[in-house]
Amino acid sequence: MADTPDAEGLTVGQVSARLSVTVRALHHWDDIGLARPSLRTAAGYRLYTAADLERLHRIVVYRELGLGLDKIRAVLDDSATDVPGALRAQRTQVAGRIERLQQLITGLERMIDAQERGMLLTIEQQAAIFGPHWDPEGPAKARQLYGDTTQWRQYAERSASRTPEEWQAVADDIAALDRALGEAMDAGVAPGTPEAHRLVGRHRDVFAANFPLTREMQVCLARMYEDDPGFAAHYDGVRPGLATWFRRLVDADARAHGLDPDTATWDGGTA
Repeated sequence: MADTPDAEGLTVGQVSARLSVTVRALHHWDDIGLARPSLRTAAGYRLYTAADLERLHRIVVYRELGLGLDKIRAVLDDSATDVPGALRAQRTQVAGRIERLQQLITGLERMIDAQERGMLLTIEQQAAIFGPHWDPEGPAKARQLYGDTTQWRQYAERSASRTPEEWQAVADDIAALDRALGEAMDAGVAPGTPEAHRLVGRHRDVFAANFPLTREMQVCLARMYEDDPGFAAHYDGVRPGLATWFRRLVDADARAHGLDPDTATWDGGTA
């Protein structure tokens, strides 16, 4: 049979290929009375005439515009249906979806940038928020070291949605914690005391702006504060010896909660 509607019509397979509609959809539209073929073969197979094909084409157009099958039926068969009004309503819905998709694209672009850069702030914004001693290359260096970790992904996810004002709040919390640690060290707060435990817990809470920090991870972080020259310089700049003092506070807090700081590993637990 030629692939053009004639007295014998087109088969379901031929219509499916011509209109890029599945055979299953054509059967369904037939079953619900939306697009029934006008002819049948002697064996009972569906055959679609030129008029059937025209109706199917219109159904495909309206379906691609997002109309549901009931609305399509009304547009095609109900003379009382306000077709322009129905299409305008659909246009409004499509415009809303486009706007939401555009917002999604913007969010995805920010997430990609955050995963690659770590911080979506200009150098000028970073300096204004974190101070003149801030290294704007720090996030890029951190990505080189930790970019394949779960914690980097969590940090980037938070960074992607954070505004400069929210970054300022994070920086203020860090500065306030540094002051509190310095004052506690001056006051002679000893490891294992209630005040020391409170400060260690406050450090975890402040650090949670980056990613969730377990006690075992905190032990590793405090150890890095003491051993890494950059971190040690920062904390010793708050008070000489602060990095070592704080590491002792964290170790004592870990022991108080049943953790051995000497065997702590970054991915070793969730306590």
